[in-house]
Amino acid sequence: MRRLGMALALGAALLAPAVLYPVLLMKVLCFAIFASAFNLLLGYTGLLSFGHAAFFGGAAYVAGFTIRELAWSPLAAVAAGTVLAGVLGWIVGRLAIRRQGIYFAMITLALAQLLYFICIELPQTGGEDGLQGVPRGTLAGLDLSNDLTLYYVILTVSVLVFVLIHRTIHSPFGQVLKAIRENEARAVSLGYDVDRYKLLAFVLSASLSGLAGALKVLVFKFATLTDVHWHMSGDVVLMTILGGIGTVSGPMVGASLIVTLEDQLADKVGALVTVIMGGIFVLCVLLFRRGIVGEASAFWQRLLGNRNSSGI
Repeated sequence: MRRLGMALALGAALLAPAVLYPVLLMKVLCFAIFASAFNLLLGYTGLLSFGHAAFFGGAAYVAGFTIRELAWSPLAAVAAGTVLAGVLGWIVGRLAIRRQGIYFAMITLALAQLLYFICIELPQTGGEDGLQGVPRGTLAGLDLSNDLTLYYVILTVSVLVFVLIHRTIHSPFGQVLKAIRENEARAVSLGYDVDRYKLLAFVLSASLSGLAGALKVLVFKFATLTDVHWHMSGDVVLMTILGGIGTVSGPMVGASLIVTLEDQLADKVGALVTVIMGGIFVLCVLLFRRGIVGEASAFWQRLLGNRNSSGI
């Protein structure tokens, strides 16, 4: 059943540009990668970071700068942004990983805001104007200025990322992460170097978040302070919680809903879209504690259980 659902989702993604705007679809894919990377940290390791915008936006600036100013290829620029996000994740992780709960969250938030103010002051980032006019270039002979071509490139990268995350979650490494989330003291008593596993998860999550930010630059051809602002960190938390923490497909569903709603409501309600997103978050916390996918999965399991108990 799960494989059938994945096949149907992939088929829908391949056909989606025929009925939906490719740029909107690419934005959904970028944020789906971002939310899935964040969920790897929160949902499977139990670490709540309020500073993931630093990796997302930092990689966006690096990719945009190297393409526009250094004339790097899109592949090299995206790789540079991803590597920088991983290095930044290692630095932030080393500083924050020994703290827990709200202290961990506040340290990540403070360091992310530090990067935000650096981006305001550096001339290379364009200050409040951001990096504008970033060319898409070509990749292996493919003209990325064509929205449809770029969409299928990003879809391919997205599928590879989701497969990587799925394999990581179900690997022995992923099982240790789940053990740390459930009972860190017991994981320590079993001989696992908990801080090392947390740091590895943090770096992987940061790297994939950076990949999402670098791809977003190719889509919109600019990087702005919004990408590194703490609101971006709040958005990815909302996407993950709405879709379902600790589920593979939950962050993808949450990202799709939030991005689509923001796109549809922005022209109609303006600044009130933030209030609406906040209301959705409150309703989700009150009514869907496990998120959309989590609640749907629990309902399906109860349904199967009732059928089995009745002898069907």
